[in-house]
Amino acid sequence: MFKSFIQAARLRTLPLSLSGIILGCFLAACENIFNWKICVLALFTTVGLQVLSNFANDYGDGVKGTDNEDRIGPERALQSGAIFPKQMLLAIKITGVITLIIATLLIYVSFGSENFGHSLLFFALGIASIIAAIKYTMGKNAYGYSGLGDVFVFLFFGLLSVCGSYFLFAKQLPISLFLPAASIGMLSAGVLNLNNMRDRESDAKSGKNTLVVKIGAEFAKYYHYYLITGSFLFALLFVTIKFTSAIQFLFLIAYVPIFRHLFTVYKNNEPKDLDPELKKLALSTFIFALLLGLGFVL
Repeated sequence: MFKSFIQAARLRTLPLSLSGIILGCFLAACENIFNWKICVLALFTTVGLQVLSNFANDYGDGVKGTDNEDRIGPERALQSGAIFPKQMLLAIKITGVITLIIATLLIYVSFGSENFGHSLLFFALGIASIIAAIKYTMGKNAYGYSGLGDVFVFLFFGLLSVCGSYFLFAKQLPISLFLPAASIGMLSAGVLNLNNMRDRESDAKSGKNTLVVKIGAEFAKYYHYYLITGSFLFALLFVTIKFTSAIQFLFLIAYVPIFRHLFTVYKNNEPKDLDPELKKLALSTFIFALLLGLGFVL
């Protein structure tokens, strides 16, 4: 049973979800405002939210029948019968509570009792993050079933992840930070788009109206090109604005596999062949965050 829950947690998705937090921490470190306690707690909070999202996704798609024999990706826990719905629902509740406790501790360590307004804001954002993680596929009004998944991924994996983690250290937010945050958000949305391109036919049959289902396979490719290219341009603009050394262009290395991936998507005609590209783009996003951050710290 424990092994089944570990598999349902989908730990391979963690590097992508941690990318924004890592970048925010690096950008704080380059300004000598880094705090290890804040960094570790932010990382644990994000892990909790990602595992919560994965459990909820497994449960939501499982009980609605979206995870069936037509699905191309790895078999899910509810789909295989390894975990029963009631067991997964309990795991969702426990994970949600633990994540909220860690997030509350993070807020206290960052803001103390002096910044009540900031604490209240981030507590609200924490609650919103938990709700967003659960409501992606769970419930009658799951936003993942109405094509809004990309928007939420951009907001939470990109803007909130990078800008929010930086704010925990700095207690202020420069406008320029929205540029790398948008880059992480667009790359993360690209991973979701790949997933939805792969599952387009099975999602359409199950009534899961993702953005790909709505716009079709051809336009989904164009959308993917825009996401990847946009992420590159935003990162390039950020480094240009903040330029002090050529080492800041270290992030360009990450775009070698990313642009190769883009060419693979361009040539693709078989949705199932996109499955390996999910891991490639997710890991490339993680490497991008590391290299962009290192470029400002070194």
